[in-house]
Amino acid sequence: MERKEFRELISSQHARQVINQIHLEPGILELGLEEALGRVLAEDITAEVDVPGFDRASMDGYAVRAKDTYQAREDKPVTLKLAGSVDTGTVPDVIVGKGTAVEISTGAMMPAGADAVTMVEYTRTEGSSVHIMRPVSVNENVIHAGSDIMVGERVLQAGTRLTPREIGVLSAVGVQHIKARNLVVGIISTGSELVPPGSKLGPGMVYDINSYSIGAAARECGAKVKYYGIVRDNRPYMEEILGRAVDECQLVITSGSTSAGAGDMMYRIIGERGKELIHGIDIKPGKPVIVGIVDDTPVFGLPGYPTSALTIFNEFTAPLIRHTLGLSSSRSTVRAQMAVDYHSPGRRQLLTVGLVRGQAYPVDKGSGAITTLADADGFIEIDPRVEMLDAGDEVVVTLMGDVKSPDVLFIGSHCLGFEALMRLLPFSVRMINTGSTGGMIAVRDGIADMGGVHLMDETGKYNLSFLKTFGLDNAVLVKGYLRDQGLIVEPGSDIVGFEDIVGRRMINRTRGSGTRVFTDVKLKEVAKKRKTGFDELCAALKGYDTEARTHSAVAASVRLGRADVGVGIRSAAELNGLKFIYIADEEYDFVVQEKFIESEMGKIFLEVLQSDEFCDSLPAGMRTYNMSGKVMDI
Repeated sequence: MERKEFRELISSQHARQVINQIHLEPGILELGLEEALGRVLAEDITAEVDVPGFDRASMDGYAVRAKDTYQAREDKPVTLKLAGSVDTGTVPDVIVGKGTAVEISTGAMMPAGADAVTMVEYTRTEGSSVHIMRPVSVNENVIHAGSDIMVGERVLQAGTRLTPREIGVLSAVGVQHIKARNLVVGIISTGSELVPPGSKLGPGMVYDINSYSIGAAARECGAKVKYYGIVRDNRPYMEEILGRAVDECQLVITSGSTSAGAGDMMYRIIGERGKELIHGIDIKPGKPVIVGIVDDTPVFGLPGYPTSALTIFNEFTAPLIRHTLGLSSSRSTVRAQMAVDYHSPGRRQLLTVGLVRGQAYPVDKGSGAITTLADADGFIEIDPRVEMLDAGDEVVVTLMGDVKSPDVLFIGSHCLGFEALMRLLPFSVRMINTGSTGGMIAVRDGIADMGGVHLMDETGKYNLSFLKTFGLDNAVLVKGYLRDQGLIVEPGSDIVGFEDIVGRRMINRTRGSGTRVFTDVKLKEVAKKRKTGFDELCAALKGYDTEARTHSAVAASVRLGRADVGVGIRSAAELNGLKFIYIADEEYDFVVQEKFIESEMGKIFLEVLQSDEFCDSLPAGMRTYNMSGKVMDI
C-alpha cells in the first residue's frame, strides 16, 4: 500500500485561512427552558410582561402616603391608624387613606392609595396604631411595575449563549420555549486498539479518550454531539460509518488514522470520497491533521493522541463551531482596571461588572433586578477592609460563562435607528440604554465611547450646548439623523395633541431621557395655557411617574391597554400597529470621545452613518439629512 509522506506542511496561519472559508449553516431547534442551558438563541427575546408585574414593597414595614410622614421625628413620631395588612401573593383588599397605614411584607402588592413604605425598623406599634419615627419620600421602598423589565423591551439578543443567568431572565418574563441555533457534530474514534471506558483492558488495548474529550469540547462550544463510537481499522466499515455521519451531521470530527502510516486510512477515504483541503500542519503537537469535504459536509480528522487531538480541536475546530453559533472564546478570570470610582459598603461584596477593552464598570442594579446578571460579564470580590476602589485600580474579574468583550461601549438614549446602525458596523457594540443624560455623563467620565442624545435646550436647539453644560471637554458631537417625535395612541383614540393627555392614562419615559425633556417642555406649554403650575399639572396626570426605558416599551404599554398615550417615535408606533400623531422633528445625535472618533473604528462609524445603506435601513419616521455625520466641536 502506498504511503503518503508529509513533504510540505502548511503554516498555522494558512490552515486558519483555509478553515475560515468553510461555511456552516446552523439549524433551528425549539427547546423547553429546562433543556436550554448552553444553547445559543436564534431570535431576540422581547418581554410580553412587566417585571415586576405590579407595584410591590421592597421592605417589610407599613404602606403609607408619604405626605403623612413628612413631620415624623424620632422624638416626635407621627401616629397613623392601622387599616389592615397585606401578605405576599395576595391582592390587597384595603385602601390607604389619609392618616392610615397598612402592614406589608417584602414583595407584597402595594395597596391602593399608598405611595411609599416605611421600614419596620423605624416604627413602633401600639394597639391599632403605628408610630412612624422617620419620614419617607414618594416611591421610597417601592418597586414599580416594569421597573426592571418593561413590556416590549428586548431582554436577550439573538446569538446569546444561555447560562443560568439568562435562563433566569427568560423565566422572569414567562418564556417556556426558545428557538436555538443547532449545529450537529458527529464524533468518531478510529483504532482497533480502542475499547470503551468501563470495559476490561486486554493486551495492547487502550481506553477511548477522544470520543469523550472531543465530544465534551464540542458541547462546550454549544454544539449538539452525536456519537458514532469506536471504528476498527477496517476500511469498508470506516467508510460506512463516515458516510452515515456526513449524512446525519453538519460537521464530522474523527480522531486517529490521519498520519502517513501504512495502516492509516482516513486521509485516503476523505481524499477519494470528497475533497482534501489540508493534510499536515506545521504545529506541535498535532502535525497529522486532515481537513476535507465529503458529500458537502466538512470533516476534521484529528490525530489519535488525545493531547494532540484536543490541541488541534481548540486551535482550529472550536473557532469554526463557535463562529458558526455566534460565540467567542472565554476565560475563567481576567485582570482589568476599574473604569470609575466605586465606594464599597464595608463588607465582603461580589460586584457585578461589565468589561470593555480592559476596563471594568459596575452594572449592579440591585439584588431585585434580574437584568443585573444579563448585563454583567463577571464579578469582582471586594474585601470588607476596602472602603473604595479608585478608577484605574487593577481588579481580578471572575467571568460568567461565555464573555465577548465588545469593541465599543454605547451608553445613552434608546433608538431603533441606532440598532439598525449597529447591524452595519463591522465591529461589536454593547448598547446600554440609560437616556440622553446618562449617555452624556458616561462619555464625560470616560466609561463609554459614545452615547446617543436628543436633548433640547431652552432655545429649541438640540444637543450641542449640553456638551458644555456637562463638561464634555473630551468629546465632540456627531450629527446623526432626524426622527418623527409625537404621541403614540390606540388606532381609535380621539387624542390629537398634548392638551388631550390630561385625564388620560399616560406612560412616561425615564428621567434624563431626551423624550422626557421633550414631554416636559410640551406639558409646560399646556400648563401655561391652563393657567396652572407645571407641578400641579403633572401631579394630576395619571401615569406621569410611570416610566419606560425604551420607545418600544412605551408603544407596547399602549398596545396592551396599560396606557392611553405615550410620547415616542413613529417607528415604535407603527411596529406595534398603533396610531402616531406627529408633533415635531427631533435630532438624534451622538456624543463621542475624541480619541474614538479619531480611531479607525471612529472613521468607519462616520462612513456608515453617511452611507446610503444606512439611510435605506432606517425604520419608518427616521431619515438622514445634510448634517448627518458632521463632527461638531463645542
